[in-house]
Amino acid sequence: MRNWTPSDIVPFIEMSQDPEVMNYFPKLLSEEESKDFIISMQRHFKDFGFCYFAIDILKNEEFIGFTGLLHQTFESDFTPCVDMGWRLKQSAWGMGYATEAAIECLRFAFNILKLNEVYSFATINNIRSEAVMKKIGMNFVGTVQHPMIVGDHRFKHCVVYNIKKIK
Repeated sequence: MRNWTPSDIVPFIEMSQDPEVMNYFPKLLSEEESKDFIISMQRHFKDFGFCYFAIDILKNEEFIGFTGLLHQTFESDFTPCVDMGWRLKQSAWGMGYATEAAIECLRFAFNILKLNEVYSFATINNIRSEAVMKKIGMNFVGTVQHPMIVGDHRFKHCVVYNIKKIK
């Protein structure tokens, strides 16, 4: 996991225009929206020391997506909070990368950032993401209407999971 670099732009644009990768999001991201996402992650990293980090396969340094932490401030019973999220390109699915990176994010959140709690959100039909949440020990706490999907007939709500630091 690392901060974003210019070399991530093209593979992130490609990933963000893959209909399978973006199946649980309202739309595919345009080239400009993908670049804006990277810029916002770099800004969040500069401001807080964390973001949704770019992730590579260590043996060949291939960019495969992101996993990390981000402040969420949209209005809900669960916010403001620090959210853990991930998105990987299809060729990285089913290999344990999301779970491995999420576990490292929790270590970072609790041991370095000294957070007491981390949340994660996924659209209600996103079984793969919900499975990762369960594998890393997160607990279901409810559902929320995320503002990014209001009015999208495919998803009514997001599931919400969290995990608290063991004291």
